[in-house]
Amino acid sequence: MDPVRNPFAPGAGSPPPALVGRDPIINAADIALQRILMGRHDKSQIMLGLRGTGKTVLLNRLEQMAQEHDYVTSFIEAPENKRLADLLYPRVFQALRKLSMIESAKEAAYQTSRVLRSFASVFKVKLGNMSLSVDPEKGSADSGNLEFDLTDLFLSLGQAAEAASRGWCLLIDEVQYLDPEEYSALIVAIHRVNQKQLPVIFFGAGLPQVAALSGDAKSYAERLFDFPPLGPLDPVAARGAIAKPIREEGESITPDALDLILDQTQNYPFFLQEWGYQAWNIADNSPIDIEDVKAASLAAQQRLDDGFFKVRLDRLTPMEREYVAAMASLGSGPYRSSDVAEKLGEPMQKLGPRRAKIIAKGMIYSQAHGDIDFTVPMFDAYLRRVMFSSI
Repeated sequence: MDPVRNPFAPGAGSPPPALVGRDPIINAADIALQRILMGRHDKSQIMLGLRGTGKTVLLNRLEQMAQEHDYVTSFIEAPENKRLADLLYPRVFQALRKLSMIESAKEAAYQTSRVLRSFASVFKVKLGNMSLSVDPEKGSADSGNLEFDLTDLFLSLGQAAEAASRGWCLLIDEVQYLDPEEYSALIVAIHRVNQKQLPVIFFGAGLPQVAALSGDAKSYAERLFDFPPLGPLDPVAARGAIAKPIREEGESITPDALDLILDQTQNYPFFLQEWGYQAWNIADNSPIDIEDVKAASLAAQQRLDDGFFKVRLDRLTPMEREYVAAMASLGSGPYRSSDVAEKLGEPMQKLGPRRAKIIAKGMIYSQAHGDIDFTVPMFDAYLRRVMFSSI
């Protein structure tokens, strides 16, 4: 069929043609956005899930919703080895530019600009083209203690948003890459603006270990945030993710072909998009049938092996590859760390640092004490396909 009309969009954070199966999270966020703008308490959210579950897509949707509710938004992707202060500065700068254009907020925005200048100076943020031509605000956000100074900055920005009758929405993707000290400071700052009932809300997304990291950072985090899990779609939603876009293009897919897609993808949103994309392009005409999907499965798997899976494997050192290969050789997860150690013929304690480095790279996570699993669905099967030739 015509590839130009292909409705599917497999890609990192690419919005699917039908965002299905996430209504409870979207509805809760919509209520929270409205309540916080009214000065009433509600929880921020940190969405947790494996790779390919649509966390970034959903975070983008929440940003759009926040903007529809008159929030100024700041979206950050937290990469490894980059400071939160450096990530925040340009986004807060942009937020202040927008708020300063509102007459009722000019004075408060100017005051926050001075606080931001103090923050940038004490943490030696490289200002680049976004420099502030104001004096630092002495005694505010200039202690050098990130927990105190980030709180000062968020309070000041919240007051500027309030003066504008707007809200400020901070969104951070890949939360697990934040330094523990930075994450702790972020939690404290969000907690403080909540106590002051300022119109500030936070939405985050990260791998499953973020819930434990939150509790480790501050014991009250579970009362401050909701942690909605993002997993595979339920069968009804998964069917809709494939059938609805095809139907809206005036085409169709046979029931057995749709069943095979769900079986091959395990209902993970990213894989559904990949299989739908390949099936559409391979089919000569409508309806897409089971033979089309069988051919699409081979094409999808090859493209995933050459891209989605391979780029993650390439980030690991040879010793780290040996560890994840041992995991995959045990079958499907979760895996006991002791079983992996036995497979490698090494004491479990000796393997601890290696395992910690793989976790830090976002490749595996600990579900419970002594248990580990891959953060990428189907990665174990990929490793079993390539382990003898690539590892």
